[in-house]
Amino acid sequence: MRILVDTNIVLDIFLNRQPFAEEASALLATIAMEQVQGYVCASSLTDIFYIARRQTKSINQGRRAIAMTLRLFHISLVDRAILEAAFNSELSDFEDAVQIACAVTQNLDAIVTRNARDFQTNLISVLSIADLLQQIT
Repeated sequence: MRILVDTNIVLDIFLNRQPFAEEASALLATIAMEQVQGYVCASSLTDIFYIARRQTKSINQGRRAIAMTLRLFHISLVDRAILEAAFNSELSDFEDAVQIACAVTQNLDAIVTRNARDFQTNLISVLSIADLLQQIT
């Protein structure tokens, strides 16, 4: 199964954000063991760096977050067509619309998020981590 992982889940893992970190780490383990293929949007990397650096007050921690992301995830390219699809969508959150457009363009199987209401679309399946883990076990 090929999944796009929401930016917030990557941050939950790296920043050990409670109460989400344990479940996010279980997802990361399935990706590391190649039970699923994890993807993130290229545009998410700037958000990951910025938030990790800001919350840890360390450029090195921001760089570590990017290094981890590049090591474990496939990167979905963001081009003009994806940005236009996101812009023309009915979603009010442009960042989430870009993630949906990335996942759809890459023909991924699902988006995994802890905020399913932010990803209201009929273009692709949207799963919680628990739902995904149940499907693959």
